Amino acid sequence: MGNQPLDGGYYLFTPEEKDAFLQAEPQAALFFKRWFGSQELLQGKVRYCLYLGNCTETKLAQMPEVLERIEAVRAFRLKSKSASKLAQSPTQFHVTNIPQSNFMVIPEVSSSRRDYIPIAFMHPEDGLCSNLVKIFPEAELFHFSVLSSSVHMVWVKTVCGRLKMDYRYSTELVYNTFPWPQDVDSKLKQQLEAAAQVILDTRAQEKDATLAQLYDPDLMPSALRLAHASNDRLVMKAYGFDPSWNEGQIFTGLYRLYQHLIAAEAIESAQCV
Repeated sequence: MGNQPLDGGYYLFTPEEKDAFLQAEPQAALFFKRWFGSQELLQGKVRYCLYLGNCTETKLAQMPEVLERIEAVRAFRLKSKSASKLAQSPTQFHVTNIPQSNFMVIPEVSSSRRDYIPIAFMHPEDGLCSNLVKIFPEAELFHFSVLSSSVHMVWVKTVCGRLKMDYRYSTELVYNTFPWPQDVDSKLKQQLEAAAQVILDTRAQEKDATLAQLYDPDLMPSALRLAHASNDRLVMKAYGFDPSWNEGQIFTGLYRLYQHLIAAEAIESAQCV
C-alpha cells in the first residue's frame, strides 16, 4: 500500500491552497510533494502533500505556519481512539512507504470496462502515493510490461475481488498469486522492456489526456492500443503460450504454472525443515 497520513486532511493541499500557504510560509516549499491517490492517478486531479517526516526540529521551529498544521494533526489524532498513540509523533505518517528508485503504481479500484488496468511507472521525484493505490518498489520496465499485458488481465479478471463491477486489485489475492514467466532469456527481456517503453512513450504523446481517458475502451488512441497489442504478443511468448489462445486457455496455462511454482515451493520448504 502507499502512504497513509492519518492527518485529518491538514497535510493535503489543492494547488490554490498550496500557493496560499507558501505565500505565508515560503520556507515550506521544499517539503511539498505531489500526491497521488486513485483520483489523482487516473483522473489527473492535482493535489499536494506537506511531508515533514524528514524535517529537522530546527527547521520546523523556523516555520510557524507549519507548526500550526502539526498541532492540528496532533489534536485530530488525540480525538481518535485508534490514532491517539500516533499523536506523539504528528510529523510522521501512520504508514510510510516511499520508494527510493523507480516504482509502479497500481490503482486499487479500476473499471472493469477497461482492457488493461492503467498502471503508472514513476520515479521518486514524481511524488508520494496514498494508501488508495498499490505501489511496486524497485520496478523495472520488464515488470511493467508483464503487468500491463492481457495475460495479467486474464488473471485479474478471474481472481480479483470486485467493488460493485470494478476490479479491486489486491496485493494478497491478485499480485502475490500471479505466476510470473520463468527463465526469460536476455534477448526477449530486452524486447519486453522496449515494448513497455513504447507504451509509456505513446502515453506521453497524449499530453492532455488522463489515464482514465487513455484507457477508456471508447477513447483509447489507436497508437496506444497497437503498443499494447505488441507487448501482449511478447508476453505470450515469454510464457510459451500459443498466440492463438483465448482467455480460458491462457488462464489454464497460468494456473498450471501457479501449481508448478507452489509445488516447487513446498518441496523447497520441506527440504529446509
